[in-house]
Amino acid sequence: MIAETVCSALAVAGLGIAAVTAYRKRFLTATRLVAYALVPAGLVMTGAVKWAVDTAFSPTAWAGFGVLAVAWVLFMTTRAVERRRGGTRKERRAAAKAAKREAVAPAASAPSLGQAAGRPEAQPASKPASKPASGSTDDFSDIEAILKKHGI
Repeated sequence: MIAETVCSALAVAGLGIAAVTAYRKRFLTATRLVAYALVPAGLVMTGAVKWAVDTAFSPTAWAGFGVLAVAWVLFMTTRAVERRRGGTRKERRAAAKAAKREAVAPAASAPSLGQAAGRPEAQPASKPASKPASGSTDDFSDIEAILKKHGI
């Protein structure tokens, strides 16, 4: 109730100052003062002042702010411990990518058609008679090996 009275008094005082300013023929400044004077009145009318006063003097609200503060401290503590363990975030990501690369066999991208079950691979009887005339570096030996493996 006191907060609403103070806001109303501020609004009336602002409107009075705006009237004096308008009397001095400074209409732009007077209009701006009217706008500023109407803000506290609008806050009282919407109930924002009552909500702010109820929150400021509410023990439950302050307990909620305390819980938020504890959560923030716990979050920051875990971040600090995480940074001490693994360095920066970029270093941890690089280590994770390196671990993924090492988890896959180094020659996994090449076809695993080498020696199957301990027996040597059969050598082709003759090499192809000619190379591609275009001079391209495309090598279809991997595809040929796969087709031969399946008997095609």
